[in-house]
Amino acid sequence: MRVLFRVDASLGMGSGHVMRCLTLARALAAEGHQCRFISRAHPGHLHEHIREQGFELHSLPMGCAHDEVLFHGHWLGASQDEDVQACRPLIEAFEPDWLVVDHYALDQRWESAVMPADCRLLVIDDLADREHVCDLLLDQNLGRLAEDYRDKVPAHCQLLTGPHNALLRPEFARLREAALARRATAGLQEVLIALGGVDQHNHSGAVLEALRGCELPADIRFTVVLGASAPHVEVLREQAAAYPWPVQVLSATRDMAALMVRADLAIGAGGGTSWERCCLGLPTLLMVLAENQLPAALALERSGAAQLLELSTPLAPQLQLAISGLQEPTALADLSLAARALTDGQGVDRMVSAMEALT
Repeated sequence: MRVLFRVDASLGMGSGHVMRCLTLARALAAEGHQCRFISRAHPGHLHEHIREQGFELHSLPMGCAHDEVLFHGHWLGASQDEDVQACRPLIEAFEPDWLVVDHYALDQRWESAVMPADCRLLVIDDLADREHVCDLLLDQNLGRLAEDYRDKVPAHCQLLTGPHNALLRPEFARLREAALARRATAGLQEVLIALGGVDQHNHSGAVLEALRGCELPADIRFTVVLGASAPHVEVLREQAAAYPWPVQVLSATRDMAALMVRADLAIGAGGGTSWERCCLGLPTLLMVLAENQLPAALALERSGAAQLLELSTPLAPQLQLAISGLQEPTALADLSLAARALTDGQGVDRMVSAMEALT
């Protein structure tokens, strides 16, 4: 199969859309399928990272207008018409069997305008807020039901919903057994702080500052993880150097799954990384950093797989209360048990199989 991805990353929208598409592209490539990307050059784009993964990429320049119809229309960096005019020749030249679209600023208007004959469409979405003309749709969020899309997609569209279908890199499924075994005896010593690949507003620094005023175990250690385009890495390293407990600050790590296995607790953002933590049974204090993350975050809390931290109230007392509670005998284990039940980490294999079956 020939598969073409239309996806963006930026300081505002983060890196998660590109990262989950790369996970799918690598799985498809491993099966012998040819993958290519189209992505716009927003500030904070990941074009070089995509190319480093071995995929050809067509870079689109920023436009001069945006779509005012969709709530996230400004995320496109152009109008839908501009994007159509830029993408259609590239799509026609590649002659894909599948077009994969992961973008909140694109809907059925764009899809209908660019789709060639005999090409199928996969939409990756989290919002259920607009119409699509797709053959396959993935919404990997907890609490999402197929019925949420019934009036937004064609009758023939196959719907894959819930974190059971989340697009996780294969190392998460591979390390799952070891991670779950470790949870059986782990205490609270290693804390992983991962608040998005970009963390544009330096929530990581705010968490470290809030933790400074908490009563914590004497042997506690922290690891802060950010992406390659995060703007506050050096500021965080300076903060870590003067911290009362050991803090390691990592940028663009390739060992996220291994870091999650070693961690006893995560202080993490919502979004796709939630399902990585769940696969490995990692207890989480969850921060909602974007409005679209809230429904899944609330569902995670209701399921017992995470505890929410509120950005609208001071962090220090929330963190103190949460960490004190997590030192009770079964608290970490209870969170882990609820989290691990949500996904086995093999959603990408299910997606590849679904695409191959429809081709």
